[in-house]
Amino acid sequence: MSLFVIDLTYTADLADVDRHLEAHRSFLKDQYAAGHFLASGPKNPRIGGVILAKGSSRTEIEQLVELDPFKAEALASYAITEFSPVMSVPGFPGDPAE
Repeated sequence: MSLFVIDLTYTADLADVDRHLEAHRSFLKDQYAAGHFLASGPKNPRIGGVILAKGSSRTEIEQLVELDPFKAEALASYAITEFSPVMSVPGFPGDPAE
């Protein structure tokens, strides 16, 4: 299992983003329930958001991103960074001590 940082940058006006916010949040909730997402939230200032995800491959995470209404509506660009944690709090997904 690998960890990923999904970095969203809005490419549309916030008014357009806000119109699709509930659909985006529903997508996030589905991914939390499926065990894919670990944390998420808006950037400050509000120019996009960040999602911490876990998955079996980059391809899996790329496929999940395609399901995001922000992606379908061309409201954000996405950068995905895979990383291997070497330190974390005990019990954190991907904890190298486990």
